[in-house]
Amino acid sequence: MNFQLTEEHRMIQQMARDFAEKELKPGVIERDASQTFPEDLVKRMGEMGFLGMMVDPEYGGGGMDTVSYVLVMEELSKWDASASVMVSVNNSLVCWGLETFGNEEQKRKYLPALTSGEYLGAFCLSEPEAGSDATQQKTTAIDMGDHYVLNGTKNWITNGGRAGLYLVVAQTDADKRHKGINCLIVERGTPGFEIGPKEDKLGIRGSDTHSLNFNEVIVPKENRVGEDGFGFKFAMKTLDGGRIGIASQALGIASGSLEVATEYAKIRKSFGTEIINHQAIQFKLAEMATEVDAARLLCLKAAFEKDNGMPYGNSAAMAKLYASKTAMFCADQAIQIHGGNGYVKEYHVERFLRDAKITEIYEGTSEIQKMVIARNLQRMGVKA
Repeated sequence: MNFQLTEEHRMIQQMARDFAEKELKPGVIERDASQTFPEDLVKRMGEMGFLGMMVDPEYGGGGMDTVSYVLVMEELSKWDASASVMVSVNNSLVCWGLETFGNEEQKRKYLPALTSGEYLGAFCLSEPEAGSDATQQKTTAIDMGDHYVLNGTKNWITNGGRAGLYLVVAQTDADKRHKGINCLIVERGTPGFEIGPKEDKLGIRGSDTHSLNFNEVIVPKENRVGEDGFGFKFAMKTLDGGRIGIASQALGIASGSLEVATEYAKIRKSFGTEIINHQAIQFKLAEMATEVDAARLLCLKAAFEKDNGMPYGNSAAMAKLYASKTAMFCADQAIQIHGGNGYVKEYHVERFLRDAKITEIYEGTSEIQKMVIARNLQRMGVKA
């Protein structure tokens, strides 16, 4: 078993680290406070290849592996989880879903614009009554022969107000339940499609989160992804990869918390010495470092399995469950190490804690991840 990164992986990791420190970190506190969408930075991330990392170069992507994606997500998330969630959604949910399950015409039409940063993608599954239970879709897509008529509301949609393309999951045949669900491509500006108010959130405040309303929206049949009734399976398969992305985001928040806390402990003095010399602080940092390393290994394991064509849904669920818990723990410990300074915005760590919380909620709550893991244990048993 080889735990070493390749030279290419290290180069990609360093590129993302430099970008995060030089371009994301400056202004991140102000963007968080004002809920400002970093439009120019998103374009830069497109130019650098971060928005279509795993897409085949034939469609404008980077042709990279999932391990590279994990490394980039961790580095970006160390300083700006609002920016990294845009990268996660665009890569894991939109580009991967389209490239894997879309037809050739759809891939050639949409992927180049998504990978370049010409526009972002949005994944529209959650609803007021269909969050964790994705089978309860109230948004409907009535089959009218050569088109669907789409009606309903989607909530908490990342990139909701800025995307150019929306993958909308909707119920076509309620009698078939989850087998009657479809995924439709809806373009920005389609008549009847309205973007609701921006959400005022606890964390990831720079990301663009909106509710979406669909009122008699006509969607051509050629905009359906996959066969009729494939929508629920599309969403579940896509979310497996999405969980690797969010696990990596949580990992980045955790490792960023560790790095910031360690540097602070080296310069902050109390009782005549730097606080890193106090055993109480050393123990906190040691625990944080151990948890971060464990979370990183889980993320890389899930990425390795995905890259090698192995079943990875269970590993993705484990990575997200553990990494999100680690993000909360490390951010909390970083605040404690900073003392009173940790409670004010200029030291970053209070933002880390606010940003960490969402990683326990979106792409399936921690409770959902436990259900996924438990069901796999039921079905497969424990394997070494």
